[in-house]
Amino acid sequence: MAAGHHATVVLGPAEVSPPTKADVISINSALEMQEAAEDVFATSHIAIAAAAVSDWRPVTRSAGKPARQPGPFQLELEPNPDIVKGLAERKGERVVVGFALESASAGMPAAIDRGRRKLDAKSLDAVVVNLHDAVGSDEAEFVLCYEDGREESMKRASKQQAAARIVSAAVELWKSRNGPVEASSRVEGRSK
Repeated sequence: MAAGHHATVVLGPAEVSPPTKADVISINSALEMQEAAEDVFATSHIAIAAAAVSDWRPVTRSAGKPARQPGPFQLELEPNPDIVKGLAERKGERVVVGFALESASAGMPAAIDRGRRKLDAKSLDAVVVNLHDAVGSDEAEFVLCYEDGREESMKRASKQQAAARIVSAAVELWKSRNGPVEASSRVEGRSK
């Protein structure tokens, strides 16, 4: 938004506040997020999927806490949709950037390898690989892996600086496909 782009944030329950100039669509479930992300992406040039919902959800939902019962409790789960993959499958000339948050114990080289596999499996244009120690921190270190094989490392910096670089990279990808981008172009982000 600092660069003049219009941003819509599809936001689940979160501890951080969205940017003040962004349009916000609040959601509570993966299915709500999928619907909102698809609606917004229909009129967007770029989607940046900053966080993923859980891979699974309960088959049946009930309000409140279930009462304790004697014996074991069985919870049946079903897969949630892969929202970013669904967007990327329908992107056309648009740009879709995903994230790959990986375990710090495996190290960045292993994280990059997993991120590249995610980039290919989901047909992303780029994936931001970072380690789980970025969660809850004001700073992040990441590697931006591009579909064409390039990698760009960003040393530890504020998350605001990291976000600016990620948006800039996405806009550069869009421009390379579509020509100059207008200041009013829509950038969609998801967070949950």
